[in-house]
Amino acid sequence: MEKENEMVITGHIRASSEEFEIFPRASSDLRKSQAYGRVIDFTAARQRERNQQAAQKQKKRSAEILHLIDLDFSVTECLLDLPPVREYDAYIRSYGTANTKQAYVQCNEDNVERDTQTEDTDIMDKWTQHPPESSVACGGDGHDTSTRVPSDKGVTRTTLDSKRLTRFLHSSTQVMAVLLEENMAENNSVKKLQSQTHTHSFSDGCVQLNTSLSFLQGRQVTLLHFSQTQPHTLLSVHSPHSGSGHVTLDRTTLICVWNIWEPSTPQRLLIYETEVRSCCFSPGKAVLVFAGTDVGSVVLWDLREPSSSHLSIRVCEEEWTLRYPTFSTDAVLSGTGHFSAVISVEPVLANLGAGLRDPLLPDQEESMRSFQLGSLDENGLLHLWVVVELPRADDSGSQTDLGLRPGGKVKLLHSSFLQTTPKLDNGVTSLLSSVLKFLPSDSNHFFIGSNMGLVRHGTRNGLRAVPKLYRPKDRETPADITALEFCPNGEPYFLVGCSDGVVRLHACVCEEAVCEWAVCSGSVQCVSFSPTRCSVFCTLDSASVLHIWDLTQRDESPVLTHDLHTDPVSTMAVFGDAARQNPYSGVALGKRSGSLEIHFLLPSFTLPQPSDAEKLHLLASDTL
Repeated sequence: MEKENEMVITGHIRASSEEFEIFPRASSDLRKSQAYGRVIDFTAARQRERNQQAAQKQKKRSAEILHLIDLDFSVTECLLDLPPVREYDAYIRSYGTANTKQAYVQCNEDNVERDTQTEDTDIMDKWTQHPPESSVACGGDGHDTSTRVPSDKGVTRTTLDSKRLTRFLHSSTQVMAVLLEENMAENNSVKKLQSQTHTHSFSDGCVQLNTSLSFLQGRQVTLLHFSQTQPHTLLSVHSPHSGSGHVTLDRTTLICVWNIWEPSTPQRLLIYETEVRSCCFSPGKAVLVFAGTDVGSVVLWDLREPSSSHLSIRVCEEEWTLRYPTFSTDAVLSGTGHFSAVISVEPVLANLGAGLRDPLLPDQEESMRSFQLGSLDENGLLHLWVVVELPRADDSGSQTDLGLRPGGKVKLLHSSFLQTTPKLDNGVTSLLSSVLKFLPSDSNHFFIGSNMGLVRHGTRNGLRAVPKLYRPKDRETPADITALEFCPNGEPYFLVGCSDGVVRLHACVCEEAVCEWAVCSGSVQCVSFSPTRCSVFCTLDSASVLHIWDLTQRDESPVLTHDLHTDPVSTMAVFGDAARQNPYSGVALGKRSGSLEIHFLLPSFTLPQPSDAEKLHLLASDTL
């Protein structure tokens, strides 16, 4: 223990001596400390306090300016780019990179300075024709001589216009179909039917349309309408029937489009779920069919649509295409549509073209011009529509045109409406309307028949109509107007048929009727002028009696009356073609039994006479 103490004291002395050498001023203090005890060094403590204060100031300064320093992030540098290695790239890398260069081209003609691996394609011309014009049916360059087919070097190449070829084939097939039907039904030709049972006193021949089809049997023909520009195109409306033999056809209205020169089958078969009250063709080209229905809707069919886009059914082992409407106003225009039965639809005739051809030919399938259509309901509400053809059809349907069928291109746009009859305080109209016609010479004027024996005259553009009403001549008992027809050659006259059996002839400038004829005790169903003679017209009454007038021969009564009650007639339509060198005219009769007959009138009723227009003017001048 004593040795250890000595070693401690010795080490302490050495440390004191070293401290004395570093701090000479503290030597006296050290002696004093050795003499009096341990001495506290305040100088070092003060220095440490100063160092701490300086460090705190630097830390506070750095904290104040740290938020002002912001580092930028750079993403433009790509640290690693490792694209997938293709087999060809791997081969090039393994092959070596000395004196090599890769080049990419699509085909040989795009590369003019480098060699490529694309090889030239071998091209050889071949031709074939079936059936062959000769023993050679095919040929081409480099043909095997063992096949005994010569080369086509001497063959003249021709370019085919597919559209023109289709148009020619379609038109030629129609001609061939007509010729075949004439050969198959030679005994039913126009001239030879004069000596058969269908012969009538007014008929120069008859053609009977084939309505013996199973789905047409038992359906009454309610409406007939001929195209004004294609007189051989007929529209027939067949009433709903529950025993049609097919579930799809039960209780539906069928509309047939006929070519009277092909009576064996209808050209088109249109279908609608409810009763059709009125119908018409489009003006000019008869490619559209319009109809007014019993539920207040206006529908149209586009006859140019392909059969593949419509429903096909098999009836009695025959395939038939049912065409549903292309456009319908059902529930589309809830605030501006019709709320009662549409009793008349009429196109607004304007600038009809001349010399138009068959509407069912392909060369007529170009875009049509827009026109207007008028529809009238029982309450006298007249709506005007614009018929518009879309640039292309959409098979998926339209989200805006809810009435347009998917794949359809033609639609109706509502233009305006007119209330043609005054309403009472309870909102009910005082007159019921029955028929609508536009003036052929000026489509701004319209004429509407009513149930009070009056014809109302109005205009679409708000001009004054004179006279405003057309009245019967010296008759006080009102009668419903059932038919109204204008003179087809532009003369300002029109016929009116009434429910009391009276037929009236009116001049457009005179309020009272020019002439009146009491033809029967029943109702007049139809009245029609002859398209070739303005002084000849026909009427059909409810007793199935046909009356024919020729005012140049007799103006007080019809020159011919024929009773058809053995097979009652429900409707009638007159057709004719005055543009031909030998004009013909005829009448179509729709029977209650469902049969359809086309009768050609005698030449005395069809050949124009110089005194036709003079006779009408003479009758009008006597009244004025």
